[in-house]
Amino acid sequence: MRSIIRQRDDEPGLPDLRNLGTILRVLLAVNGAAALVGFARASGVGGFAAEWTTLAGVVEPHLLVELAILWVLAPWLARLAYPAAVTAIVAIGVAIGIGIEAFVGTLVPQNGAVYLTHTLFTAIATLLLLGYFRLRAKALSPAISEARLQALQARIRPHFLFNSINGVMSLVRSDPRRAEEALHDMADLFRVLMRDNRELAPLADEVELCRQYLELEKLRLGERLGVDWNVKSMPGDALVPPLLLQPLLENAVYHGIEPSSAPGTISINIFLSRAEVHAILRNPYQPDGARHQRGNRMAIANIRERLALHFDAEARLESRVLADAYEVHIRLPYRTATPPQPADRAQARAPRADAGPSSGARRAGLRLAGALRS
Repeated sequence: MRSIIRQRDDEPGLPDLRNLGTILRVLLAVNGAAALVGFARASGVGGFAAEWTTLAGVVEPHLLVELAILWVLAPWLARLAYPAAVTAIVAIGVAIGIGIEAFVGTLVPQNGAVYLTHTLFTAIATLLLLGYFRLRAKALSPAISEARLQALQARIRPHFLFNSINGVMSLVRSDPRRAEEALHDMADLFRVLMRDNRELAPLADEVELCRQYLELEKLRLGERLGVDWNVKSMPGDALVPPLLLQPLLENAVYHGIEPSSAPGTISINIFLSRAEVHAILRNPYQPDGARHQRGNRMAIANIRERLALHFDAEARLESRVLADAYEVHIRLPYRTATPPQPADRAQARAPRADAGPSSGARRAGLRLAGALRS
């Protein structure tokens, strides 16, 4: 899948014509322009309603048909050079406009000038919208958006590093040699974590990273930390922003487990439903630990921003306080590197045994977890 923030190296290309945010912006812009035209032509409130109804009868069918055709042709248009793609989109819009006016002409007599007006409005609106998306893409160019992503991820890594070191330190006195081996393995693991994380990664990689992180936390917390994994219906091949779940689990440990001396359980439920990937995380909630709970806001704002940079309006994050738990619910579109065939969907839901960040990273992580458990 082409991420929203990833553009061509020279100049921004077309917007993602299948993205919900792009479609909503087009709908709002065109309807807003039609409303302004209706207001300018109207003589009063009653006249505006009549003008708006007349314009909507022409604009809405045109707009919906064109968006549907562009959605179908999006992969083909994305392969064209930008000038050719713009020309194709304008031509499609003009052809639809002429077709709609011709159809209306079979029902109601039409003035020949209507064709010219509709064609000009379509061409101008299309060029203005493409210009807007081009400017927006430049505002979210790699130099800006990728720097923001790297800065956001830099907030996460030190916490993960410090917590992992604390776990290894518990082995230093009891088994120095094993602690040294664990540190070497941790270096291999963090080398993978410090890689270029601008691209989306398989969900199975993120889950494997979270398992390793929670194993390290269990060294410090022992029986106080319980983990309930429910990932049987997880689409392991779904593409997600790297380090999406780990900071939330880190907050779940810090804000839900550490403040209490009693054992607590973190619940992770990941599944696929209606072409959306759902991740629901719950941790114990301490009503009297308000100061300790405030740190959740930074992690949640962090993840919301990264989801918006990658998926625009198609992804969302919701958090709420239940009777005795804090819940975070992430929804994002099910996207894969290659669109899955119907026969492969059932297999994609189950995490594969060999899934992981990479063979070297997985071996490093497993060696580290094995050394720490021993």
